[in-house]
Amino acid sequence: MSAPAPAPASRAQLPPTDRAVLVDGTWEEGAGATHHSIDPGTTQVLATWTGASADQVDRAVAAARRSFDAGTWRRTPPAERAAVLRRLAALLDEHREELARLVATEVGSPIGLARTLQTATPAVNLAWAADRAEAGPRGGYREELAPLGSPAPAASVLLREPVGVVAAITPYNYPINMVAWKVGPALAAGCSVVLLPSPRGTLCTLALVRLALEAGVPPGVLHLVTGGADVGSRLAADPRLDLVSFTGSNAVGEAVMRAAAPSSTKVVLELGGKSPTVVLPGADLDRAVGPSMLRFCRNAGQGCGATTRILVHRDDLDAFVERAVAFLTDHVPTGDPHDETTEVGPLISAEHRERVEGYLERARARGSRVLVGGGRPDGARGFHLLPTLVTDVDPDDELCQDELFAPVAVVLAYDTVDEAVALANNSRYGLNALVWGEHDEAVEVALRLETGTVAINGGGGARPDVPWVGAKQSGVGAEMGEDGFAEFFTVRHLQWPLP
Repeated sequence: MSAPAPAPASRAQLPPTDRAVLVDGTWEEGAGATHHSIDPGTTQVLATWTGASADQVDRAVAAARRSFDAGTWRRTPPAERAAVLRRLAALLDEHREELARLVATEVGSPIGLARTLQTATPAVNLAWAADRAEAGPRGGYREELAPLGSPAPAASVLLREPVGVVAAITPYNYPINMVAWKVGPALAAGCSVVLLPSPRGTLCTLALVRLALEAGVPPGVLHLVTGGADVGSRLAADPRLDLVSFTGSNAVGEAVMRAAAPSSTKVVLELGGKSPTVVLPGADLDRAVGPSMLRFCRNAGQGCGATTRILVHRDDLDAFVERAVAFLTDHVPTGDPHDETTEVGPLISAEHRERVEGYLERARARGSRVLVGGGRPDGARGFHLLPTLVTDVDPDDELCQDELFAPVAVVLAYDTVDEAVALANNSRYGLNALVWGEHDEAVEVALRLETGTVAINGGGGARPDVPWVGAKQSGVGAEMGEDGFAEFFTVRHLQWPLP
């Protein structure tokens, strides 16, 4: 089958793709499978590149192992590691507009979101990682413990040292920020890294890795292997790794865990979500409706923390639905991600859109009602799906239980707050939640939710110093914050008797 014809002109400056593999400081032409980067907003081919072969994956891990064992980076003074990360953060700021255009083109994020969460936030996160490099993990790089007198006085020292060689496997939806979340703290800790991005976020990652080298990351410390599932399987199973940090679907997360199990390699998994919004009785609907809609529409719903199950007291249901339909119709334009007014861009691929449409077709067949959306916008060239709100859905239906990764939410009615809590917790996931209502009551409800993060009455902005963690099947371990930084360390205990 011949390759699709490339787009006549990209709306973003694309990084070189003739050498899409970085091993031991040298860019190489991939020797694996051929991939096509598609603009989801136009369906046109942006670039064709060749991913890593099995040999290139093996050589990347071997080089990372050598550099770590030789102390190339881990013995670099923390202040120098911090300086490199701060230069990288500054380079992201300097190139923010071109990176934002690249994200909008490759991933389909609306340009406003591309300038903020997709590019500005990663710079903040890298700067935070630089601060952590200087300060060290919680308790410090070296912690002297007070002697214990029984059975005999002894001195103890805890040494927190970089865990070793890290495989960082990142998704497409936030291609730069997910690298910042994983690679930033890993480098801050002194680890060596082999990075594998999603094939659908490879162009953004290529651009970021080139900036990392420009910032001064030494050869042999950061490696890039590109490709699909075969590359991921090979990488995760390598016994020379000390940690695999993966963000993505539960099915692939399970495969990563199985691949790492024979060598007992540590894994950190950030997986799926089917997060609830709980609108408590008497909540201010004028305040709650707009943000609740935007929370499941952001990045076309392609975010693990999207709050896609909306629970509303039965007495407030009609008023909520009326406002919600009006808001989605009048204030959430769907279309070209480069248009400054667009709120919802395309889904990442035709296959993904068809999968989501299948869920909606089956829901309609079971008697569910689509209140708004449910189809494709008129005249759209890309893989667009209108923001969609569905009601008359059973809480155990697949539409309420499966992560769609799309701008689709369900509205469920409840009669008591206890029922609302039970509905919110009726999920195999536990990643994120949103609660609206009188503050003290909202806090009380938040404490009963089985989830890692709860935003109360809208919450606040993203913070690098707090962990993103998941309960139940939403993941293993933590990312960002002191808890996430600690994942990149191992602890040694030295002890000796005192006279």
